Amino acid sequence: MTQLAEINVARLLHPLEDPRVAPFVAAIDRINRLAERSDGFVWRNAEETSGPIGGDPQMIATVSVWASPIQFERFVFGTLHRQFYERRAEWFGILDSMHFAMWWVADKTHPSLSDALARLAHLNAHGDSDHAFGWDHLAADQRWHKTPSPVQGAST
Repeated sequence: MTQLAEINVARLLHPLEDPRVAPFVAAIDRINRLAERSDGFVWRNAEETSGPIGGDPQMIATVSVWASPIQFERFVFGTLHRQFYERRAEWFGILDSMHFAMWWVADKTHPSLSDALARLAHLNAHGDSDHAFGWDHLAADQRWHKTPSPVQGAST
């Protein structure tokens, strides 16, 4: 059986201690707990992803595994997480390359940050493939392209 792994990297506009990113920093644990309680959540790499990544103290990442794309999509676009996603321009700069990739893993696989970064690099070099892909590669699971999801779980 397979599960969906993902990496999302971002570069903060300001250091983690800066008050301009405080709303994001203050919500990290809350959003992580929400993910961990979400249907389909399997695992997240909590050890390697808080930075610095690539020697950059403002570069952070998320690496996680989900039971299916639709369950991951529900978390990203159908929970409180969406409010923070919609505010990302307040806290993060635009990167010169893709910042998000997904790929299939065998059950009980926990990708390391270096493995996940390699998948992201592959996506940037070669485009969507079975080795690494973005949302467009999963056309059947793209409800969020058609209609906005209501924000659920706002009380979490």
